[in-house]
Amino acid sequence: MQLNHYLNFQGNTEVAFNFYRSVFGGEFLNVMRYGDMPAEEGISLSDAEQQKIMHISLPINEFTVLMASDVNEQFCAQTNQPFTVGSNHYISINLDSSEQAEAKRLFDALSKGGSIEMPLEKTFWGALYGAFTDQFGIKWMVNCQLENE
Repeated sequence: MQLNHYLNFQGNTEVAFNFYRSVFGGEFLNVMRYGDMPAEEGISLSDAEQQKIMHISLPINEFTVLMASDVNEQFCAQTNQPFTVGSNHYISINLDSSEQAEAKRLFDALSKGGSIEMPLEKTFWGALYGAFTDQFGIKWMVNCQLENE
């Protein structure tokens, strides 16, 4: 298991992460834009929104990866969580495919008494993923990468 920091920005993730890369060095592991998502009914994104960052990751050292995404009004309305500078941070738990049961256990235990933002479920990026705010107001993500199915 690896714990990482996951940040949310309001449209300037790419600028912020280019800055962080200039400070820490290294190369981005992943850069996914909202335009890379499979089309879903009812979701319409402008050309500008499609260019925003859905996920980016920058290794800081062998133990830590800094990750982030842009959030927009549609996301905030869907999750019923307004964007607030200062509370735009998650602790991200990352597990490999052999730890699916542990991912579920951690999600269920840590989210008890809290508020689930996204239930733990399979995603289009090949992971078991869920997000929540725990009973103490701390935001968490659980991401268990699945083997190619």
